[in-house]
Amino acid sequence: MKTISPETFVQRVSSHYEGEICHLDWDRERPWTLLFSVILSAQCTDKRVNIVTKTLFKDFSDLESYVARPIEELETVIKSTGFFRSKSKSLSGSAHAMLIDHDGNVPNTMEELVKLPGVGRKTANVILWNLFQKNIGFVVDTHIGRIARRTGLSKQTDPVKVEKDLMQLIPQKYWGELSHMLVQFGRDYCKAPKPKCSECFLNDVCPKKGVVK
Repeated sequence: MKTISPETFVQRVSSHYEGEICHLDWDRERPWTLLFSVILSAQCTDKRVNIVTKTLFKDFSDLESYVARPIEELETVIKSTGFFRSKSKSLSGSAHAMLIDHDGNVPNTMEELVKLPGVGRKTANVILWNLFQKNIGFVVDTHIGRIARRTGLSKQTDPVKVEKDLMQLIPQKYWGELSHMLVQFGRDYCKAPKPKCSECFLNDVCPKKGVVK
């Protein structure tokens, strides 16, 4: 059975995807737009989210509008992202919490972020890195969870447990940047259900655990 060391894993992924960034569109003058984009990206592609938020952030241009306007209007705008009713509640609830508890700002700690409706560790880690350059944890979405298991870096299926494994194996300085790299790696090579193993730059060392041959 092939094995891959964390050092080799990080080196090869980093050299292949150097400079990779978050592909969600957001307004740096309004940091909450990144938070809302990440919430909308659950079970939805970045491409679709970017199409929707182009309208959303124009029609709902400030946090107050998410609270003051009928939630049905919000549902209509984000409907194509899926799970639009629960996502609308998360956007409205998070806007309310930021206005009431954080002076209209995005919280900058894991503890406060996960208190917002619709925000778990994955979303919080994205925000902490991209807004505040804080490497508090490792983003684990469906791509990264799949990659971790196939490469043998984790045996876990629960995202929080996968994150714990990756944090123990990979130096903290790489967490934020590597998360973005791995998401793209999952899209390009380590796909579900048919990965492009023969074309992959990890092919000679990856154990390909769980991959149907």
